Amino acid sequence: MKLSELYGKGRVVFSLEVFPPNKRCPVETVYEAVEKLAELKPDYFSVTYGAGGGSTAGTSTCEIASYIKSKCGTDAMAHLTCINNTAADIDTALELFKAHGIDNILALRGDINPDIQPKKDFPHASDLTSYILSKGDFDVAGACYPETHVDADSPVDDILNLKKKTDSGASHLITQLFFDNGCFYDFREKATLAGINVPISAGIMPVTNKKQIERMVTVCGASLPPKFVKILQRYESNPEALRDAGIAYAIDQIVDLISNDVDGIHLYTMNNPYVAYKIHDAISKLL
Repeated sequence: MKLSELYGKGRVVFSLEVFPPNKRCPVETVYEAVEKLAELKPDYFSVTYGAGGGSTAGTSTCEIASYIKSKCGTDAMAHLTCINNTAADIDTALELFKAHGIDNILALRGDINPDIQPKKDFPHASDLTSYILSKGDFDVAGACYPETHVDADSPVDDILNLKKKTDSGASHLITQLFFDNGCFYDFREKATLAGINVPISAGIMPVTNKKQIERMVTVCGASLPPKFVKILQRYESNPEALRDAGIAYAIDQIVDLISNDVDGIHLYTMNNPYVAYKIHDAISKLL
């Protein structure tokens, strides 16, 4: 089914993100994690795209997404990036998705790698969105940034570019991670004022170690509220306590978001069923 059809039915859509095998998470571990996470019965999974671009990067993404859909009985959305892909590469990926029954795609520009010359076929995610929709009956989601994309000229410019993305056909949006719900609410209001009227799922990243969050903040530019900084400072030398405090912080965020009529919660699981289970147990009756 088209995932955009899940929204607007008087309930909060709950989804999980996983990533395909890499050096830190081998194939067996990924499938074990997916099977355990599927027991939570999320509305859907999203599966991130292989690094580097090119026609083979989406193969493992497609394999995991297909497994989730066919073996776990849960809908799956495949990520697809364009900054390092040609139109031919995208065509190959889309044919692969079609062959495996994957018709939900999250269209992304992708991170710029200084060691790889960007391709010029799709400068922006909005270009990729309209191209995908011209190639078949796909449902295309887009990413959005409550604290402004790191490459945007200004917050206003970022919102205008997001409007281009929804005008190009993005049917729903998923945010980058954030730790200050106030930033999300401000962003949501500005998006509505700009005429962006599609559902928006809030992307929540439970912090399980300090290096993880430092890396993510560097990449995406998310700000750290004083309350969050105190947690990091107090428990940075106690990994287990930091993990539990990070889970508790994520739960508090989600409860507040649901209380304020969020369309969906998209949990960045980092392929960690333990963390996802703890959070789901705390919020399941609110969904």
